[in-house]
Amino acid sequence: MTDIRVLVVDDQELVRSGFCVILEAVPGISVAGEAADGAAAVAAAAALDPDVVLMDIRMPVMDGLEATRALIARDATRPRIVILTTFDLDEYVYEALRAGASGFLLKDSPRADLIAAVRAAAAGDALLSPSVTRRVIETFSRRPAATMPAPSRLESLTAREHDVLLLIARGQSNAEIAHSLFVSEATVKTHVGNVLAKLSLRDRVQAVILAYETGLVQPGQG
Repeated sequence: MTDIRVLVVDDQELVRSGFCVILEAVPGISVAGEAADGAAAVAAAAALDPDVVLMDIRMPVMDGLEATRALIARDATRPRIVILTTFDLDEYVYEALRAGASGFLLKDSPRADLIAAVRAAAAGDALLSPSVTRRVIETFSRRPAATMPAPSRLESLTAREHDVLLLIARGQSNAEIAHSLFVSEATVKTHVGNVLAKLSLRDRVQAVILAYETGLVQPGQG
């Protein structure tokens, strides 16, 4: 099996080095390169073609948000981008998720969470399990969006797909959705794929954001 290749982007050399040391020690993961700002990250990603980018959000020259937008504009499928931040309620993080990042990780997270985040992102899974991600989405969905998606966008979904989107937005995993709807995980996976395809969404993070912004789910609902 080919290693997951990671590009580590942070303007603090000690932070970058720390992440690199952790990742290089993990079987199946290798560090493809490092970058100290967003502009260097965009250039490095083009040259190195990593599977995952660990992207600091607040950097000089070009911040992580602008770099994320540039990478997603170039290729919406790779690399997967995991935002690194010190602040768990950071508007930049929310905007990066809207732009197409697969999730985010607090810089003081345990090393096991870092490794799990890289593996999940590489597998195409959105990082929705940490409760903090949902708090970010809920917090910033309270403010009006510049272009609020019309609820009619959801009309292409079947009743079951609508139910699946609702449960995704509540943070449930495929296994939990299967249990809630009394169907198999394989069936849930098919429904999730249909939801993402019909709504032209990159992953589950964008599905959650859409659900909040169309009013399907209200902030604070469990």
